[in-house]
Amino acid sequence: MVGHVDHGKTTLVNGLSGEWTDRHSEEIKRGISIRLGYADATFRRCPACEEPDCYTVEEICKHCGSKTEELRTVSFVDSPGHEALMATMLSGAAIMDGAVLLIAASEPCPQPQTKEHLMALSIVGIDKIVIAQNKIDLISRDEAIAHYLQIQEFVKGTVAENSPIVPISAQQSANLDVLIQSIEKTIPAPQRSFDETPRLYIARSFDVNKPGTPIKGLKGGVIGGSLLQGRLSGGDKLEIRPGRLVTTGSKEKWTPIEAEITSIMVGGERVNEVTPGGLMGIGTKLDPNMTREDSLVGQCAGKPGTLPPTWNELTIEFQLLERAVGVTNEVEIPAIKVNEDIMLSVGTAITIGEVKKVTKKTIDVKLSRPICAEKGSRVAIGRKISERWHLIGAGVIV
Repeated sequence: MVGHVDHGKTTLVNGLSGEWTDRHSEEIKRGISIRLGYADATFRRCPACEEPDCYTVEEICKHCGSKTEELRTVSFVDSPGHEALMATMLSGAAIMDGAVLLIAASEPCPQPQTKEHLMALSIVGIDKIVIAQNKIDLISRDEAIAHYLQIQEFVKGTVAENSPIVPISAQQSANLDVLIQSIEKTIPAPQRSFDETPRLYIARSFDVNKPGTPIKGLKGGVIGGSLLQGRLSGGDKLEIRPGRLVTTGSKEKWTPIEAEITSIMVGGERVNEVTPGGLMGIGTKLDPNMTREDSLVGQCAGKPGTLPPTWNELTIEFQLLERAVGVTNEVEIPAIKVNEDIMLSVGTAITIGEVKKVTKKTIDVKLSRPICAEKGSRVAIGRKISERWHLIGAGVIV
């Protein structure tokens, strides 16, 4: 959450209920970085201490020795700031309620990837943001104040304009209580719908079996992600779309996958039922070969017959940015052209679209990999500039 990180790193936050482990608590304090994946933290409050000293992740208050009270557990998706992981950041943002934008105080603000991450948060609709000004232990007080003013100028006129800026040192565990306080006040747990048809965005998928496991000891594939609505229980049947690519002769077709839930893990604990909020791992009876190496990332899961349509072609109502973000020398964005390949991010799905038709307001694209999405879903649009994908615009499926 508050690691010693590069500029432009975004940590995305999703509220849930559950428990926390001592190992994870140490990771939070040390700032261990992860790829797009799961890390949960239980925020606690000391009933005897004043704010912000009362906020902690420890069961015993370090200030007065009182037993602390659990506030809530949040899930974190870590999105490293490296330029090659922009698509990873977008897929993580799609399932989150808020974000912690980490900006290194030891570098001028903004850096290219910082701009790109903030623009991406705006595009995917995340406006509950806490800014962590990290590495303040590496600079002087006057330099920290000057950098703080740089951040204020950078976020002016953006979705983060009114976001709190918290100076911290992750390495020295400085101001982490203030950071927790800011997250609690800025990113409240949203109201969730438990009674609607369940809908799960898949953000990870795994084969948890060790090499050489006997056939009788094999476990089914695991999918991980966030439940947007409804509830799921052990034994429930799932449909996963678009599913898998089936080749018959010279023809290829994507076919939905059906699975049965065998187990549900939340916050490191096994539960019988899960409701929206937070990240979860779901064990299934799927052939583990179908879930290995994140092969189901970007797909949707839900009760059979209830999922949105699968699209091989899309019409997108779009708007381009004035300049490409995430590049050192920002360049104006030329118009999208017919036959151009663009990167599209919808939910946790990332795909390439070949442009077939362009009007002033819409583009028609043929997808290299189909997606499952509702009409009206937000789409982030990327173009390859200098050998990597950069965010150039946004739109909605029409």
